[in-house]
Amino acid sequence: MIAFFKKNWFMFGMPFAVAMAWVAPEGGATGGPLQAQVTTKLAVAFVFFVQGLTLPAKALRDGASQGRLHLGVQGFCFLFFPLLGLTMDALIGAKLSPDLRLGFLFLCVLPSTIIMAVVLAAAAGGNVAAAIFNAVLSNVLGVFLTPIWVAWLMKSSGGDQSLASVLGEVCVLLLVPLAIGQIVRRLGAKAKADANKKRLTHFSNATILFIVYAAFCNSVQTEIWRNQGMGTLVWSLVGVGLLMTAAVTGARLLGKVLRLAPNERIVMIISGSQKSLATGVPLANVIFGAHPGLGVILLPVMIYHPIQLFVCGWLAGRHAVENPDTDT
Repeated sequence: MIAFFKKNWFMFGMPFAVAMAWVAPEGGATGGPLQAQVTTKLAVAFVFFVQGLTLPAKALRDGASQGRLHLGVQGFCFLFFPLLGLTMDALIGAKLSPDLRLGFLFLCVLPSTIIMAVVLAAAAGGNVAAAIFNAVLSNVLGVFLTPIWVAWLMKSSGGDQSLASVLGEVCVLLLVPLAIGQIVRRLGAKAKADANKKRLTHFSNATILFIVYAAFCNSVQTEIWRNQGMGTLVWSLVGVGLLMTAAVTGARLLGKVLRLAPNERIVMIISGSQKSLATGVPLANVIFGAHPGLGVILLPVMIYHPIQLFVCGWLAGRHAVENPDTDT
C-alpha cells in the first residue's frame, strides 16, 4: 500500500491540494501570505524550465520518419479534439455553468501527455520512438496552439481575452524558460538532467500541485463554488466520460483510415486520446490569470487525468496481449 501511494503521490496530491484550498484559502489566494499572484508565475516558469532541461531533442530526430502517424496524432489533438469539444458544447453546454463550459473546451485544446504516453506505448509494444516524437511535438505546439484556440473560443463566446497579451505572457513564462532549459541542457547539463529526471519531475509535479492549490484558493475566496452545487461534479463526470469514449473511438478509427501498423495504431490511440495535466495547469494559470472561476475551469482536466490513465493503461495491456510480437 505504501509503495502504491509513493508511485501515485501526484494523483493523490491533487484532491489533497483542493482540500487544503477549502481548509485554508487565505494562504494561496491573490494578495495572501504566499503572494500567489507572483509565486504561481514563478512556478509556471520553473515547470517549463524543467521541461526544457529534460526535453530529449534527439528523440525528435529518431522518431521523425512516421509522417502519417505524426500528422494523425497532431491533427487529432489540435483539430479533431477541439471540434469534438465544440460538438459536446452544442449538445450539453446549456446545462453547464460558463466556467465549466470553458473548462471542457480548454481540456479539448490541450496537448497530449509526455511521460505517460511514452510509458504506455512501451508497455503496449508500440513504436516508442514515434511516441516520444509525438509527445514532445504535441507539447511544443501546445504552447502556441492552446492559447490561440482559447483566445478564439473566448472571443466567440463574448469574452475579452486578448490574443496578443496571452501570447506575450506565454513567451515570457513558457517559451523563455523552455528555451533556457534546452540551452542549459546543451551546455553540458544533459547527463545530470537525465540522471536526475525522476527527481526533477517530482519537483515539477509538486510545483503543479501548488498552482492547483492557488487556483482553488481564489475560487473558494470568491465563493464561486457556492453557486455550483453537486451538478457541477456530476456533469463534469458525464462530460469527461463522453469525451474519453469519443476520443478513443475516434483515434482508433483514424488509425485504421490511415492504415497504420499495429505498433503505430496503439500510439495513435494513446497519444491522441490523452491530455496533459502537467502542461494544462500552468497554461491555464497563464491564460486565465486570477480568474475567480479558475478552479472550475480546471475541474474537467483534473477528472480526465486519472480516467485516461486507467483507460489507456487497460488498452495498452490488452494490445500487448493481442500483439505479443509487435516490434517497438
